[in-house]
Amino acid sequence: MKVCQLTGNALANNLTFARIPRFNGLLMSQLYLVPTPIGNLEDITLRALSILKSVDGILAEDTRQTIKLLRHFEIEKPLHAYHQHNEHKITTNILQRLQRGETLALVSDAGTPAISDPGFMLVRECVAAGIKVECLPGATALIPALVNSGLPNDRFYFEGFLPHKKGRNKRLQVLAELDQTIILYESPYRVVKTLQQLAEFLGADRQASISRELTKIHEETVRGTLTELIEYFTNKAVKGEFVLVIAGKN
Repeated sequence: MKVCQLTGNALANNLTFARIPRFNGLLMSQLYLVPTPIGNLEDITLRALSILKSVDGILAEDTRQTIKLLRHFEIEKPLHAYHQHNEHKITTNILQRLQRGETLALVSDAGTPAISDPGFMLVRECVAAGIKVECLPGATALIPALVNSGLPNDRFYFEGFLPHKKGRNKRLQVLAELDQTIILYESPYRVVKTLQQLAEFLGADRQASISRELTKIHEETVRGTLTELIEYFTNKAVKGEFVLVIAGKN
């Protein structure tokens, strides 16, 4: 048996296994939510590439990031910015385009759209308007970090990003009482502060795991108590988005 590994342009041009449902030559759905790699470009699916090559246009959280991905796979499609600062203004226009019969794909900078990223509002309005929406399976940071943590994953609670100020302590109080594994997203600029607050509300000896730079060259997962993680990341220059996985209350 021969195993053929396809990367880069070869992957983009060999899509015989990505069978996209069509009716009279048209895509079946009107809005596609397409996950994009969180680091390693090989994590994009054949179906995702086929959808991106087939739609009329692509809605991107950051067109500067998305254009790099499209160029890598030699995909040429009109790009339109869709992010938290303009989604309220342009959602109606997008709905009108979809109602006229256009097919669009929504992508975030990395991972699955609408998971701590723009997308929820557009999906909600499409559903209300009877516009068919389809989300492709694909890359997301929380599941690899959870599975790799070594903490129980049969039940878990995804919090996403904690509020920066208003309501932050209240959310920490809620998390402190949960008995299932907890997942948080955090930036490198606030990770130590967040760990310190978690230790205060959940207990310094609570077991946790931190993953950063997932799928990239400098991918790292560190496990230990919250105190040990605070010590490790204090005064340590780190980059990338962080996924914090914290054990539930015993």
